[in-house]
Amino acid sequence: MTARPPAAQTAFGPMVIAACEQLLPAHQRLFDDPDAVRMLPPGQRLIVGACRWKPVHRLLVRATDSKAQGLWAGMLCRKRYADDKVRDALHDGIKQFVFLGAGLDTRPYRLVAPTGARSIETDLPANIAYKRRRLTEAYGRLPAGTTLTAVDLETDDLTDALTAAGFDWNEPAMVVWEAVTQYLTEDAVHRTLAGITRAAPGSRLIVTYLRRDFLDGTRDYGAAPARQEFVTKRQVWHFGLLPEETAALLGGYGWTEHEQVGPAEYAERYLRPLGRDLAVSPIERFVYADRSTDAPT
Repeated sequence: MTARPPAAQTAFGPMVIAACEQLLPAHQRLFDDPDAVRMLPPGQRLIVGACRWKPVHRLLVRATDSKAQGLWAGMLCRKRYADDKVRDALHDGIKQFVFLGAGLDTRPYRLVAPTGARSIETDLPANIAYKRRRLTEAYGRLPAGTTLTAVDLETDDLTDALTAAGFDWNEPAMVVWEAVTQYLTEDAVHRTLAGITRAAPGSRLIVTYLRRDFLDGTRDYGAAPARQEFVTKRQVWHFGLLPEETAALLGGYGWTEHEQVGPAEYAERYLRPLGRDLAVSPIERFVYADRSTDAPT
């Protein structure tokens, strides 16, 4: 079996965290994702099961946060934010979704498919092959309205790949680009944005990024071990931005930034209402943008 590329191996950690969240009582959860554990390989499903014992759960949270203070809660809040934006798009009538670097994301099945909308998921070939197997084992077939397509954002033509997968460039879409940009070169980030420039007016985009002042070592934000592992040792994190740079980057490709969120917004919207006093890492932020009716095509 071909070895999984380093970037492809990162899909499992966030899904373990999502699966562990489901062990909490429903009224305490940041989101419901009953399919999360089904996406994991057997060994990691055992880890999630062991987390039913609270000391094991606390140990796993501490181990995660030892790399970056607030990393566990940051991943949870990031997923909740993306869920909310996908639900908003569905409520407003958007019928096609693109998940770039989808990893093991279950939103296409738990949020999109039940409404009759359709999804295209892209990822590296190794992740697409794994996910196809897991979905077939879990559901007996690919869920309705779901298309999986192997795309390497560093080298492949995204426009052509989406067109071949049935994407309708004349219809508004929601593009979800979560926890991917840091694994790309700057050129690949620009290529990806150029690849969706033809998206119809009314389309929406949510995208995460890591702070460039963290990646370049200017500030550690309590996450020096994560930088040592992912930037210095494994060399899989490459691209970053500063918060004031995102509007211009997206604007150059016809997207208008409307919102940017991080620890303060997550605490106010999600954590405090649930009475959960959790630190959230500031190294990653989420941006929401859309294409106006007069956006270039």
